[in-house]
Amino acid sequence: MGDGLPVDLASDEAKQAFYDALLDDDPSALYERAPCGYLSTLPDGTISKANQTFLALTGYGRDELVGRRSFAQLLTAGGRIYHETHYAPMLQMQGTVREIALDIVRADGTRLPVLVNSVLERDENGTPLVVRTAVFDATHRREYERELLRAKERAEVLEARATMLARTLQQTLIPPTPPEVPGLDVGAAYRPAGNGEEVGGDFYDVFQIADGDWAVAIGDVCGKGVGAAVVTAQARHTIRAGAVLRPQPCAILDTLNEVLLHHAADRFCTVALLRLRLVGGSWRATVCCAGHPPPLLVRPGEEPVAFGGFGSLLGVLRVVNLEDAEVVLQSGDSLVLYTDGVTEARDGPDFFGDERLSAAVARLRCPANDVATGLLDEVMAFQRGDPSDDIAIVAICVP
Repeated sequence: MGDGLPVDLASDEAKQAFYDALLDDDPSALYERAPCGYLSTLPDGTISKANQTFLALTGYGRDELVGRRSFAQLLTAGGRIYHETHYAPMLQMQGTVREIALDIVRADGTRLPVLVNSVLERDENGTPLVVRTAVFDATHRREYERELLRAKERAEVLEARATMLARTLQQTLIPPTPPEVPGLDVGAAYRPAGNGEEVGGDFYDVFQIADGDWAVAIGDVCGKGVGAAVVTAQARHTIRAGAVLRPQPCAILDTLNEVLLHHAADRFCTVALLRLRLVGGSWRATVCCAGHPPPLLVRPGEEPVAFGGFGSLLGVLRVVNLEDAEVVLQSGDSLVLYTDGVTEARDGPDFFGDERLSAAVARLRCPANDVATGLLDEVMAFQRGDPSDDIAIVAICVP
């Protein structure tokens, strides 16, 4: 301490000085100049006493209120109704009400937002004697609440716009029907998670590169919402652009990996990219899977088998492990590409899984659209019509 007194002694002296000051306070001044308005009213509501703070808040003179008006008469029309239907009954039953938001009409006709606490005092027989009320100026609080409401409304508008943008983007990523591919039968099915309110990252695309040369892509961008939709759009267009310049699916996906690594969204994705080329009257299929489940190859009289292997996720590592696998398709063969919303569909603790997928694919028959929609129906039925993840399916049948 600056005066050299020990800390504990100085502290004791400060406390004593504080208590002495309290004793010296004028009780009348404490009441009149309290930081909130004070009212006393008779059981019928007539004002019997009001402190100077209340008079300053409302602009009334003491002789205009005491013995002349009730507290309810100072309220707005809505406030008087609330006073009669809620405030007064609660006070009678409970003996106290707290933090009631009301508007008092000032002497000049303007409104004063207030918070009111009241206590009803009774005599020993339970007869009401007086109501003591504290009135707090809530002007700044009310403005703060209005600003919060305005901020909430602005956020809701922005969220609605973002959702609309994401849905518009997604609609451009999911073709309504696959294009006609001469010599092949192509079908697809798509179902967003839940009630479809949230935009997901699953996508598929079927496009032509040249005569007798087609590409089929199916993928899943991590996350949901606008960010996922933007990355999905970028992935789709990168694949389309790369397919024109680079014939191998693994080279195209390597390019996509570089693009995603430089994307500010910092999201990864999985993709299965299939290239179908008509060579000597037969379709040659080349596939590369980047962290994505490999397609199922279905041949008449044989069990479905995975075609291709798992490679690296895209958008995570600088150097990725990607390999192409190739097969010549015969008449009656089919390929089924899908996202993990199929195998990871859940019914309680159980997953739809690979075994159910293989059994369903082996059971379903072309045309391709029946295979895709039939598999989607089975997955939806398994999880009782409430998908927890997006589902995308593309089926390709060789007539």
